[in-house]
Amino acid sequence: MTDLAAQVLVLAKEPVPGRVKTRLTPPFTPGEAAALAEAALADTLDAVRRTRVIRRVLALAGDPGPWLPEGFDVIPQRGAGLDERIAAAMWDAYAALPVPIVLIGMDTPQVTAGLLESAAEPLARTMADAAFGPAEDGGFWMLGLRRPDPDLTLGVPMSEPSTGRAQLVRLIQAGLRIHMTPELVDVDTLAEAARVARMAPASRFAATLAATLGAPVELDEGYPAAMAPVAAAASR
Repeated sequence: MTDLAAQVLVLAKEPVPGRVKTRLTPPFTPGEAAALAEAALADTLDAVRRTRVIRRVLALAGDPGPWLPEGFDVIPQRGAGLDERIAAAMWDAYAALPVPIVLIGMDTPQVTAGLLESAAEPLARTMADAAFGPAEDGGFWMLGLRRPDPDLTLGVPMSEPSTGRAQLVRLIQAGLRIHMTPELVDVDTLAEAARVARMAPASRFAATLAATLGAPVELDEGYPAAMAPVAAAASR
């Protein structure tokens, strides 16, 4: 199949203890939280690597490590707040290659190539101007734009329960045609980590969480039916 004329951009931090997943400390140590962050990032990058797009970009705060697969262009993050870093990363990626962008973070290791392609395709085929993936905690796990514009993200309050709504309203007010994607759980707490591990039991993240806890994370009784679409997409 032909690759989509789009790019996937991952906004991430180098998984250094004390700098990532700080809301997981406690119950975990900074080193354990960083190991979970590295596993989540590796799973995310693997899903992006398998996505049918013409370019893959990592906007990184820090230095690359052995968790970075081949095939990614690495660019530095710019800006102070998260809204500035998102706007700058999307603009820098688009300046290097002017094709639509799908931006994700490193907090959803259950993401699949299929989900990312479902966001990129409407943008690449000009059927939508934006793609939006809400997160269960009120934020968003994905933002796609056919043509980035800093005004679409600058000033949006980040890391708040209203972040997702505020970002979506900004897109609507700009008159954009928006393609909505499924809501995902992102990992900020132990409970969320356990839920995500159950959703993606074959992931590095699930294995790392099980090793850290000293026991595997048990599947919910309803897992096979509830997660059938995700499992099917993950097999792609």
